Amino acid sequence: MAPHISRASVVVLVAFLVLPLLFSDMARATIPESDVDLLEFPLNLEYLEAEFFLFGSLGHGLDVVAPNLTEGGPPPIGGKLAKLDNFVKDVIFQFALQEVGHLRPLLDLSATSFAQVMDNAIGHPLLPSFDPYANSINCLLASYVIPYVGLTGYVGANPLLQNAASRKLVAGLLGVESGQDAVIRALLYEHRASLVHPYGLSVEVFTDRISMLRNKLGNKDLKDEGLIVPKVEGAEGNILAGDINSLAYPRTPEEILRIIYGGGDEHFPGDFYSRGASGRIATSYLNFTT
Repeated sequence: MAPHISRASVVVLVAFLVLPLLFSDMARATIPESDVDLLEFPLNLEYLEAEFFLFGSLGHGLDVVAPNLTEGGPPPIGGKLAKLDNFVKDVIFQFALQEVGHLRPLLDLSATSFAQVMDNAIGHPLLPSFDPYANSINCLLASYVIPYVGLTGYVGANPLLQNAASRKLVAGLLGVESGQDAVIRALLYEHRASLVHPYGLSVEVFTDRISMLRNKLGNKDLKDEGLIVPKVEGAEGNILAGDINSLAYPRTPEEILRIIYGGGDEHFPGDFYSRGASGRIATSYLNFTT
């Protein structure tokens, strides 16, 4: 059974973050049930980002920093302090604070979980296993895995929302998520030709393979790009991902579940969400019992 994120907490979250809008005539109306579902779903990714960034920069997570936001959910598995240089530690810590500002299912933050993603992306087991907590570059590559998926989810959800307060909330979340992804891509782009020790593969190859994996798992055409793309597809350098019109790609909840579960099937949990994601949309696809 997937852990529970209360629907009431989602409505409270909307009210808190868009309080000024609540005094308008439109926002006084009840938030539609469909909006609540669409706002509830991305909390799964927000929790993942918050916990990973907190553990990576501080060595502990929401249970210490903001226990009131955990909703009584289980603590994550395997998170630990990363060996970061001062600059990257500061960046990751700022990301963590931004995520806590938004607002937990059971999360597997272990090095093993990230290693599995990287093995699938590269196409064979990496030896030694990839460790996201080993150094700054590894942590940034692991960070590359997460926010962009949430970004595409917000882009996909926004036109489906009916309430103005809901749309304003998602626009605000999308702005922060986009900023995080841009910073991560910029930092990795600076080191794009550097080899990731001890694998002999460059940073740009890792990002390209991760993006290719997400495209494959999502199973809905090209919606992801690494740091370098062929000139026939646009600029050779690719510090920001975007479509032919330089617009962000959208993804549906189904596509996101296929990616974050790691198996390309929204019905079967895995990777970071061994018991599945939370919320009515995610659990409606869940074909897994404990």
